[in-house]
Amino acid sequence: MSHLLILGGTTEANALARAVAETGLRATYSYAGRVEAPRDQPIPVRVGGFGGAAGLAEFIHTNNVTHLVDATHPFAAQMSVNACAACTQTGTPLAALTRPAWQPGAGDNWRRVRDIAAAVAALEGVPQRVFLAVGRMHLEAFAAQPQHDYLLRLVDAPSDPLPLPKAQVVVSRGPFTKEGDKALMQKHKTQLVVSKNAGGTGARAKLDAARDLGLPVLMIDRPVLPPRTELATPTDVLRWLRHSGVNLGV
Repeated sequence: MSHLLILGGTTEANALARAVAETGLRATYSYAGRVEAPRDQPIPVRVGGFGGAAGLAEFIHTNNVTHLVDATHPFAAQMSVNACAACTQTGTPLAALTRPAWQPGAGDNWRRVRDIAAAVAALEGVPQRVFLAVGRMHLEAFAAQPQHDYLLRLVDAPSDPLPLPKAQVVVSRGPFTKEGDKALMQKHKTQLVVSKNAGGTGARAKLDAARDLGLPVLMIDRPVLPPRTELATPTDVLRWLRHSGVNLGV
């Protein structure tokens, strides 16, 4: 019997879970456990890490997982690397459900940097009012540039003191709107937006708002991952499963 493991936590993963639930396929949705109140899913859920590639391989073996879809955030690089290694070790078919990267358009003023460290280095200099849209996991790195007034938008209120001495926190969960983000940036008097190139629609509003306001964007490129099958939609995933010999019942 087929058993699909979805590494989730994204809008795309949630859409895939709904699509898979309608087929009746046995499936498990895995959250990394970084959000306090993860969304309910129509399929069984597990929360927490696996213990590296070896732990994931053991989970695949113990739970008779036959197929794995990595639908994690494009910047969850270690999880994606572990998934590639575990699937290679166990011979498990692997596909990634990925959102296309954002591309600059007319009116955009982007400066691209290769990673978080390069973004931190790029913030050297005079104090600015910075919308730091990189998520909670990367805030510690930016403590090396404490001179700026940071605007942080987080899914959960921070439980520990922030590593940034001058920071304003807005607790909110997307999707966001261009007009809402323009108002937020105008209220904060934002001068620079720092963003990871996450892609998708839910968090793009800040880029559209920055363009309308004439603000520069420091755009952090996605990490380079091992070669893998990459799919764009839940429909593509279902087609891949069928071609892999899975009977979806629909």
